[in-house]
Amino acid sequence: MKRIITIQDISCVGRCSLTVALPIISAAGVETAILPTAVLSTHTAFPKFTFRDLTDEIKPVSDTFEELGLGFDAIYTGYLGSFEQLKLVSDFFDRFGENAAIVIDPVMADNGQLYKGFTPEFAAEMAKLCSKADLILPNLTEACFMLGEEYRESYDESYIRSLLERLTRLGAKRAALTGVSFEDGRIGFYLYDSTTGKYSSYFNEKLPASYHGTGDIFASAAVGGLMRGLDYPDALALAVDFTLECMKKTMADPDRRFYGVNFEEALPMLVERLQK
Repeated sequence: MKRIITIQDISCVGRCSLTVALPIISAAGVETAILPTAVLSTHTAFPKFTFRDLTDEIKPVSDTFEELGLGFDAIYTGYLGSFEQLKLVSDFFDRFGENAAIVIDPVMADNGQLYKGFTPEFAAEMAKLCSKADLILPNLTEACFMLGEEYRESYDESYIRSLLERLTRLGAKRAALTGVSFEDGRIGFYLYDSTTGKYSSYFNEKLPASYHGTGDIFASAAVGGLMRGLDYPDALALAVDFTLECMKKTMADPDRRFYGVNFEEALPMLVERLQK
């Protein structure tokens, strides 16, 4: 069985980050180790939450892994909240990444704006971290900030391709833009693999709704697919379909909760797809 480690925060209540990564990747049939960067009572869409920073624990935990001779088949990072965490994760890649696939979801922005607390300087440092990745999964906003590019809502295929090429020139072997849409009612990803020079994309139904945590769900499903032997385009296509299924299950639930999607109800679909 493959073993991955995912490095990001955990909310005690709220379907995002480690709260979804751990069950989704585990359901995919992959051992999932975690390195929490912070503990929150609830995620930040709640009107009140507590926050405990675990930055000081990252190096001691990493040291212990190394002393025990533990290794990983993949390292997957999500939300990282400070320059210090970027440095520590970069060091983690150097220590454990030689034989591991490195997947980075550079969670820091959306809809043309950086999240609260982030700056263009942080985006530049995130770009440096992404240089060590086998695959990065930015949305359009995150890609633009890492490249120092002005965000635009209107774009065509040639523009997306140019962004992807520039992202890989930062050092990442592969870059996939998430949330790409060229026509009404369709959304998906666009991937450029610099090791082969090939592009690929996949689109499915775009629903008239948005929910917290779907980016984390997409990345987690993609990592699970990769560790089960899917190639990069197929793993990302699976992630598109699984995220859509999660949203459909949520929209069909009259008692749905505001803070995330019903990914638990969609897990059988993920398992079935990976067994084919």
